[in-house]
Amino acid sequence: MPPEPPAEPPTPPPPAFPDIEGGECPRCGTPYEPLQEYCLECGLRLPMARGVVSVLSTAWRRRIPWYPGDWIWPALLALAIAALGAAIAILVHQHNNGESATKTNAALPAQTVPVSPGTGTSGTETLPPATETSTLPTTSVPTTAPTAPAQSPPPTTSGGLTEWPSGQSGWTVILASIPQSSGRGAATREARKAIGAGLNEVGVLNSSEFSSLHSGYYVVFSCVCESVRSAESNLSSVQSSYPRAYTRQITP
Repeated sequence: MPPEPPAEPPTPPPPAFPDIEGGECPRCGTPYEPLQEYCLECGLRLPMARGVVSVLSTAWRRRIPWYPGDWIWPALLALAIAALGAAIAILVHQHNNGESATKTNAALPAQTVPVSPGTGTSGTETLPPATETSTLPTTSVPTTAPTAPAQSPPPTTSGGLTEWPSGQSGWTVILASIPQSSGRGAATREARKAIGAGLNEVGVLNSSEFSSLHSGYYVVFSCVCESVRSAESNLSSVQSSYPRAYTRQITP
């Protein structure tokens, strides 16, 4: 029997990227080099990727069905360049700031201050250079609020009655209003009666001498108060003996 002819080697599979690795012209079969645009034999425009952009677009289409267009590659390149430029600018800015801070600290001289004898050492002490920082001026705040001067108690007459301070405005508790036709003695007796009941700072006012009172009366009062709150506090202790008592402002 004649010997069998040798088996032909298997045909190699087509390259994964024939447009990049080259191939044969579909019209005349002439081989062409990678990235060759026209067939050198018949002049056919070869159906291959052209240039770097075309190679990238072909690779994109092999992996992702949707392709936005060739404009995507210049846009991505410009974006990468802009990001690189921004990163370089940030690094340069940080470097310049660090050098400025170092030069400022080096330019400030060291400070020499005297040491208090009470600390156990004498002489001077050198402080490190101060950094150039802005500080707001401090204001001292008193730890305790200023207290108002103590008010001297109203003067009393020889009969134990309280006289209203001359020219002073304030508040008081009105115990009784006696017409001046009844005489001041009636008002004085009422005032001493209030003192006997335990009331403090009891006195008699001539209502005609005060603009805040109706003229024509002798007014028996209890307390010389600076505020209406103080007068109302005194009223609560008075109403048990004088239920018709009330507070009133006294104005000369």
